[in-house]
Amino acid sequence: MPLRLLLILGALSAFGPLAIDFYLPSFPTLAKAFATDVQHVQWSLSAYFVGVALGQLFYGPMADRYGRRKPLLVGITLFALASVACAMATTLEQLIAARFVQALGGCAGMVVARAVVRDLCDTLTTAKVFSQLMLVMGLAPILAPIAGGWLLVHASWPWIFLWLALIASLCLLAVALYLPETLPSELPRAKLSQAGKQYRRLLSDRRFMAYGLSGGLVMAGMFAYIAGSPYVFISLYGISEQHYGWLFGANAAGFIIAAQINARLLRYAPPQVWLGRIMLITVACALVLLVIAQLQPRSLWPILVPLFGYIASIGCLLPNATACAMSGQAANAGSASAMLGFSQFAVAGFTSALVGVLHNGTAQPLAWVMGACAVLALLCVLSSKGPAEDSPRKTS
Repeated sequence: MPLRLLLILGALSAFGPLAIDFYLPSFPTLAKAFATDVQHVQWSLSAYFVGVALGQLFYGPMADRYGRRKPLLVGITLFALASVACAMATTLEQLIAARFVQALGGCAGMVVARAVVRDLCDTLTTAKVFSQLMLVMGLAPILAPIAGGWLLVHASWPWIFLWLALIASLCLLAVALYLPETLPSELPRAKLSQAGKQYRRLLSDRRFMAYGLSGGLVMAGMFAYIAGSPYVFISLYGISEQHYGWLFGANAAGFIIAAQINARLLRYAPPQVWLGRIMLITVACALVLLVIAQLQPRSLWPILVPLFGYIASIGCLLPNATACAMSGQAANAGSASAMLGFSQFAVAGFTSALVGVLHNGTAQPLAWVMGACAVLALLCVLSSKGPAEDSPRKTS
């Protein structure tokens, strides 16, 4: 796949983590600004997850009907405008509403990026390309919290969202100029009235749902970590906002490295094989984290070690789970991508809210939620069957 196209797809895939990670260090600042607590600020994160989940169901059929470019341009424009609205919010309720709309726009990039890869690649190549995309989109969780912490020190929290608007504007320009239409012309354009039928078919596809939910659950564990880490790192263990960004970035670096290792592992076995094997590592890290959280160590370091292993392993799991789920979905890649994204972010929204609901002043709620996600994801993988092989239209 051409490097320029890979970079554009990576930027589109990074909209979700960028809009999340950039403002994570501002949670305590937002709590003070809106005269509330961090647990209530977390609802703005949950609202984003809900918006991303619901919005993808809309963009999937649109991408199958009108092509990949038009829905994408509309979504990025909406994201940019909503980012400005976030910066202008004067109450927490306004911020939550603006974040919801922001998510409705940002999710277009995630849906279309997966569909474009499926348009161009077979199952094995899809897994490799998604692993490469992790290198691009993985920079967001490394750089975003660091940049967000820097902005909080040298400016103020609204600038975080103004920068998101600027980034969205640059992506809009890149898509308009350089992203070709990849929906195969020989495929019939799906009617919007058939969207419900397509989604029902996908829901009844056991293999698709098993792989999709396995990826959704490990992503949910990651987003539980995203939602709970500001409290655990900053409030519970006294890490500064800037140092929080560095620790968060270190875990993201592990995520990126694991994704690149996965691309090489695929030379020796198909993605479904590595999905099952690496899922065992994720479960082991989750159980170790749970035991350490129960002991309530006085230092953060014992918690950081299994956290790193858990988050890094997701860099291998997500590309493989996505490739397996998208296998055999060439005729309706947009709808399949949307359903995949919906299942992932619906579960992620629930788990991020659950971390706040279970809050008890320790790291235990975070560990329990992450552990439950890992075990359930393993059960989904065990219940799945090997994906059907399909032929590529193009390969990279």
